[in-house]
Amino acid sequence: MSIWHAWQRDCLLGVVRLVAGAYPVWHHGTPNATQKIYFSNHTSHVDTLAILAALPRELRSQVRPVAARDYWERGKAKVHIANNLLNVVLIDRKKEGDGDPLEPVREALRLGYSIIIFPEGTRSAEALPQAFKSGLYRLAGEFPTVELCPVYLENLQRIMPKGAIWPVPLICKVHFGATITLADNEPKADFLQRARERIVELSPVRHAD
Repeated sequence: MSIWHAWQRDCLLGVVRLVAGAYPVWHHGTPNATQKIYFSNHTSHVDTLAILAALPRELRSQVRPVAARDYWERGKAKVHIANNLLNVVLIDRKKEGDGDPLEPVREALRLGYSIIIFPEGTRSAEALPQAFKSGLYRLAGEFPTVELCPVYLENLQRIMPKGAIWPVPLICKVHFGATITLADNEPKADFLQRARERIVELSPVRHAD
């Protein structure tokens, strides 16, 4: 990433911090540069930006968000942000032929990048995440040395609800939990439920589940 694009990225994330807060809450120590899969609840189009804004500046260039190609390739501004500022891993939500939508994500992990994914697969207006799809389980099995870091986005579903044009003036906190790994021979359903629970535990409304 060029210095100019890095400056633009940090300015964009600064606006996110100004509007939504995106205050980091580290529940298990300060962050480090170890390769990670950050997995989070998904409530708005600002989720990716909020997580990046909460991360230390020195880590941002090594973290690539995973996002839908059909959203980020609509309009010149989105294309510029995705390709030049955020280095987004673009995936096709609808698999065509024999292609695997996760292959670009695997390539990013092979290259040593950390990634941000949303295992629900779609946005939700609820404070707690929906059931997870299988992608996180597959990546955890294929990349066992990569740490899995749960992230809970607090209030973003209220700050930028689905269909909103302007943000509601509330404060978002980005909660980072302790990393987990896939246990030997752990069934997919058990792992996905355990991963979801790690996010729920970070939420102030976890008892509502």
